[in-house]
Amino acid sequence: MCRVSMTRRGFLTSLAAGTVLARSALARAQGPPLVDGEVLRQRIEALSVFGRPEGGTFADGVSRVAYTDADVAGRAYVMGLMRAAGLTPRIDPAGNIFAVRAGSDTSLSPILFGSHIDSVPSGGNFDGDLGVLASIGAIDACNRAGLRTRRPLEVVAWAAEEGVAFNRGLSASRIVAGDVAPSDMEQVWNGMRRGDAITRIGGDPERIMDARRPKGAWHAYLELHIEQGGVLDREKIDIGVVQGIVAIERFEARITGFANHAGTTPMAERRDASLAAARLTLAVNEIVKSRPGRQVGTVGKLELQPNAPNVVPGAAVAIIELRDLSVNLLASLADEIRARAQQIAAETKTTIDIVPASSNAPAMADTAVQDVIERTARDLRLTAHRMPSGAGHDAQMMAQLVPMGMLFVPSVGGISHSPKELTHWHDCANGANVLLQSVLALDRV
Repeated sequence: MCRVSMTRRGFLTSLAAGTVLARSALARAQGPPLVDGEVLRQRIEALSVFGRPEGGTFADGVSRVAYTDADVAGRAYVMGLMRAAGLTPRIDPAGNIFAVRAGSDTSLSPILFGSHIDSVPSGGNFDGDLGVLASIGAIDACNRAGLRTRRPLEVVAWAAEEGVAFNRGLSASRIVAGDVAPSDMEQVWNGMRRGDAITRIGGDPERIMDARRPKGAWHAYLELHIEQGGVLDREKIDIGVVQGIVAIERFEARITGFANHAGTTPMAERRDASLAAARLTLAVNEIVKSRPGRQVGTVGKLELQPNAPNVVPGAAVAIIELRDLSVNLLASLADEIRARAQQIAAETKTTIDIVPASSNAPAMADTAVQDVIERTARDLRLTAHRMPSGAGHDAQMMAQLVPMGMLFVPSVGGISHSPKELTHWHDCANGANVLLQSVLALDRV
């Protein structure tokens, strides 16, 4: 066939155009293999035990922070499920768990899919867990159907995604993408060296540079996740097709006034840094909301000096965070905020300096992979909606190496990072089956 001479990305594009979605003979005869939703539920409930508050129930959430005893136990449970599915889990030097199901053509690169199982303190039972356990469920479904894919199917449970430990989000997938130096192993958190933490979960910090993988190491990467926002739940949409993971721009606003006695300083003579900070906070909200789109802006941290009830604050520091897929829009918003800050400074007799604090580029999902996910959802008679991800995910690291796709399922009430985090069981099963069928569609590329 002429397709063998096409590039992978070109063939992905042809797939998106609908030219190569013919079902296999097995699928035509018996229907597509499906993930067992009841088993998936049982496994999510079983994993929730590791990190559950003492005497608590599933509804009390989980604290499975990376590198803790609960994380070690949860990882052992996941590896047990991998072995039961006929896989042989291995731990890379960064602590990530990989397991491969062989394909029929050893010359083809694998399709990678999975998520993470570590949590924030007092987190929920679906964030990350669903993606890992659904991926294992997808392997089980292929086994039950006797389905042999052309490409190897590789499941991953990323280590330390949440960034609680060592203040390092997407920690181990970041290493795989190449963002690592041997000196990183000397970082300390809660009295523990990072290298020792990685050793604790089975990694090998002495070989940490070997965890890096080259571009093209996999054919594609897919990740199923709960939305962690309220769009899908509110709009009664089954599947979110992620367009990309937003850019994050943070700025530090340094506000200087003059500290003085709160009882003796007339209101008209004050140079109140807290007043300027409050007005700046309102300005960020107004400016971000003034443009159409999904962009968000937050002043999530505010510090006052001297922070005493009987002193007019003489200084303040506010952290401004802006998020959107468009870096140009974020730059425009930042310029407008700076201009408004100068007006506020003049009116409050303070000075306001806004300086960059950190910057994360957006990670775009591959357009052809988005098309595959959307078509798969509709083939399963599910509604689908394209949307950005406002939260960070390991997928953004994989986007640096291979074509990446993500799919969301609804979060009830848009609640996440909370014991009240909830996704209905039928939505979990829907997401798992869209993941599986998308993997099988990509296997035909």
